[in-house]
Amino acid sequence: MMFSVSFLLSLLIFLTVFGVILVVCIRGIAHWSRNNHAPRLTVEATVVAKRTDVSLHRHPVTGDTSGAHGFHTTTASTCYATFQVESGDRMALQVGRDYGLLAEGDRGRLTFQGTRYLGFERFP
Repeated sequence: MMFSVSFLLSLLIFLTVFGVILVVCIRGIAHWSRNNHAPRLTVEATVVAKRTDVSLHRHPVTGDTSGAHGFHTTTASTCYATFQVESGDRMALQVGRDYGLLAEGDRGRLTFQGTRYLGFERFP
């Protein structure tokens, strides 16, 4: 009896974890597909805000021969800019490397496809 309960519990945990991973993968592929099928648009827009999300990751130190146990900490930054178009609608897009080139108040032509930022050409 105990073997079957522990086996069923292990199977349930495995199926739950596998199911979550599967759902995350399917959602990611669907999001990527929607962006690929969306039209590529260029509109006049103003940069109204910028923000950075920083995530902290701690990894155990491996191969340490001194016997001390510790963690190695890494960070990852995701940069976003919020653009306001002529209609007054706003959209926050992940801008990546262009983050440092954008300033709040910049006006120009925003090119995007779905939720994918493609570029911003500032007006002179």
